[in-house]
Amino acid sequence: MSEPLLESVEIDQPIDAGLPAFDGHFPGAPVLPGAFLVALVLRAIAQRPAWARKIGPAPLMRQVKFLAAVGPGETLRIHLDDAPSTVAFSVHSGTTVVARGTLAKAA
Repeated sequence: MSEPLLESVEIDQPIDAGLPAFDGHFPGAPVLPGAFLVALVLRAIAQRPAWARKIGPAPLMRQVKFLAAVGPGETLRIHLDDAPSTVAFSVHSGTTVVARGTLAKAA
């Protein structure tokens, strides 16, 4: 018996201009690293037990695309969607999609 689908979730995430993640990435034109964006998504999922169970402790990234740069001081909106055996995510800055992908429980 499969679990019922979870409701979609949206989380606002301000990006502090003083984050060490910006250091050296890139001088004069700071850009938030893609790995940091994925870490924000994983943290949002981890804070919700039903979502965390869905992908397990060491999830598989089935797909991830970085579509636009994120700079200091932006506010991101993380959107999580449940689907059979995966969690889809998108990250927006205003109306711009900056990243999207899917996570699944590793086999």
